[in-house]
Amino acid sequence: MSDKNPLSKEQFAEYWRRTSNLMWTLMIIWAIFGYVVPFFAAELNRIVIFGFPLGFYFGAQGSLIVFVVICFWNAFAQDKIDDEFGVSDE
Repeated sequence: MSDKNPLSKEQFAEYWRRTSNLMWTLMIIWAIFGYVVPFFAAELNRIVIFGFPLGFYFGAQGSLIVFVVICFWNAFAQDKIDDEFGVSDE
């Protein structure tokens, strides 16, 4: 840590713990929608919604929506953590 860091060692450890937990949570959600859901696409294709198989819908729309939500969630949650510890960019 440099002298410019406004956090004590304990605060920095808590800051990093919360940032790391956020990152791992988002990575797990990403992996589920990126790998697990497509793995079951054949089974999901048995369900048809508005003429499209559910596996196709998840692949074409659902996972993309989740990925965009993950991006916004990450930005919002990390800003909240940064503000709480007084290290925000603003």
